Amino acid sequence: QVQLVESGGGVVQDGGSLRLSCAASGLTTHSYAMGWFRQAPGKEREFVATIAWRTDGVESYSRSVKDRFTISKDLDKRTVYLQMNNLKPEDTAVYYCAAVDSFSDYLDGKYDHWGQGTQVTVGS
Repeated sequence: QVQLVESGGGVVQDGGSLRLSCAASGLTTHSYAMGWFRQAPGKEREFVATIAWRTDGVESYSRSVKDRFTISKDLDKRTVYLQMNNLKPEDTAVYYCAAVDSFSDYLDGKYDHWGQGTQVTVGS
């Protein structure tokens, strides 16, 4: 059973930085990618970034975070990170880590496993 546990959320000022971590257990060799999503109050959950688990160099970002956020992985620690720089008040949301098992589901954006989320609040 896949379990994802996020950490690293908190409160920062406009322009500040945070690094989120997602510790994964139960991932199999069939797990294709890990991703970060976020949900702000009153809004739908949205994609933030994704990284292939077993292949290097396969990453993508939403337009709103590209050039400010960086997703990375540590296979030995089975952990995915989201380095967030130059944070803005509109980045305030609960951030969720997710894992997808198949390439086809990855292309469809259908993630199979989800963490409980960590709150990020950016003050103006």
